[in-house]
Amino acid sequence: MGEIQRPGALYQQVAAEIRSGITTGEYKPGAPLPSEAQLINRYQVSRPTVRKAIAALRAEGLIEVIHGKGSYVRAMPAPAVTITRTITRSGRTFRTGHQAWQEVEAPSVYRTTTTAITGPLLGLAEGEALFAVDRLLADPHTDTRALHRVLIPFATAANEAEQLGEAPDTEPEQIYAILAAVGHTLTWDETVSARMPLPDERITLRIPDATPIVHATRVTLGTDQRPLILEELRASADRTQLAYRITADSSRALHAL
Repeated sequence: MGEIQRPGALYQQVAAEIRSGITTGEYKPGAPLPSEAQLINRYQVSRPTVRKAIAALRAEGLIEVIHGKGSYVRAMPAPAVTITRTITRSGRTFRTGHQAWQEVEAPSVYRTTTTAITGPLLGLAEGEALFAVDRLLADPHTDTRALHRVLIPFATAANEAEQLGEAPDTEPEQIYAILAAVGHTLTWDETVSARMPLPDERITLRIPDATPIVHATRVTLGTDQRPLILEELRASADRTQLAYRITADSSRALHAL
């Protein structure tokens, strides 16, 4: 192939050609890319241009560079663990899909305030007082890790369930039971997004370079549809997938049961 002529920075053009080769299957998952010398010859570009293209593809998570061996198309294995996000109830007992996961360390309990992101989800202004509980969980079969956070507004602890103020680190399933016992018919709204991890998340979750996380945000709503607590679940996207049961509901477009 002669020198590429498409517009844009030269290394971006080379990266686009290699990316296309990965997408079309010319370069198979787990297979090595051509050497630097071969890429230089193929695209008629300099060594720094090839290296910048490889760095760009590595940042996208499409390839991995093994020291002393070269660049390889990154294999994308199926997620190792399915986390069922459905909530089930039997009598006064609630169960969640990650209930069987084990705590790696004792929960971290602290006081914080709502932010520009968490405030609207809880129906509160920014700066309102919260109890926060962080848990590091691990799947007992694969050691896949997940970060779980519960945010409890002081108002919920004071007005709905005083025991949550005394023991914010109550398990989420027990929190649901406490709120139901005081008369709430509970529903849940959940959203899921993907983003690149923060440095501390990458280390704690043992996430490979250039790998995103899935970030699920769940709001527990009371009888009057007022938000009561907020939960967040973060896990590596190459190790986990989230599963839901979806039902039709005349009053709400979509919610986890």
